[in-house]
Amino acid sequence: MGLVDIEVRLLVEAVFLRYGHDFRDYAPASLRRRVLQAQREMGAETVSALQERVLRDAAAFSALLSHLTVPVSEMFRDPAYFLALRRQVVPVLRTYPSVKVWVAGCSTGEEPYSLAILLHEEGLLERTIFYATDINHGSLDKARRGIFPLERMEDFTRNYQQAGGSASFSDYYTAAYGGALFDRRLREAITFADHSLATDAVFAETQLVSCRNVLIYFNRRLQDRALGLFHESLSRRGFLGLGSKETLDFSAYAQRFEAVDRTERIYRRLEP
Repeated sequence: MGLVDIEVRLLVEAVFLRYGHDFRDYAPASLRRRVLQAQREMGAETVSALQERVLRDAAAFSALLSHLTVPVSEMFRDPAYFLALRRQVVPVLRTYPSVKVWVAGCSTGEEPYSLAILLHEEGLLERTIFYATDINHGSLDKARRGIFPLERMEDFTRNYQQAGGSASFSDYYTAAYGGALFDRRLREAITFADHSLATDAVFAETQLVSCRNVLIYFNRRLQDRALGLFHESLSRRGFLGLGSKETLDFSAYAQRFEAVDRTERIYRRLEP
């Protein structure tokens, strides 16, 4: 093990002990790359110097956290996934008197707002509660505001149309504060909260869990922990959606779900 790898391991152990955020089971290559980027951009001479600063300065930790949880998302990302939800999952959700949806690793909110729009168009918004969770407080604050750059609306609109959108996407936002402010009904339907898949427990029974492009940053042990939380959270025959490069294959929970749409990584909880 090289010196930098030792420093990275010591840094994440220190972060866990000092702040309670657990990155110890994140994929090593990705973690190393992000820590080194943070070191450069924060002007630290070494990872050890970065660790000292982070331990003594909460603001420095917040800056580091923004690097370790790089928020990259867009509305209706991978439109075929949302189209598959609309066609294969929504008809089942419609049979429930009320619906709870958990978006784990919600970043700055693009995915929960996308799901809220989808369920609004399917007549389910009024009886759906959305829980959107992340460990990055800065991202959660942005998500709660529901304001996105106007220049992104063209791409978001294209995704929305490909995802089977049935209205004009511009109906869901107004130009305000130099950006696109999304409809209050959507914002009020979503509860944004701090939750760590590495350390926290299940907090609600849900009918749909969507956790996309998060597990790819975890090692196998942490992947299995997260999948265990999703399995425990889901109600009988509830649905799980993963990212396009993620799979349940070879996980400890491979036999506890069945594929609804293997291409779009949509699964359903098996009983018991």
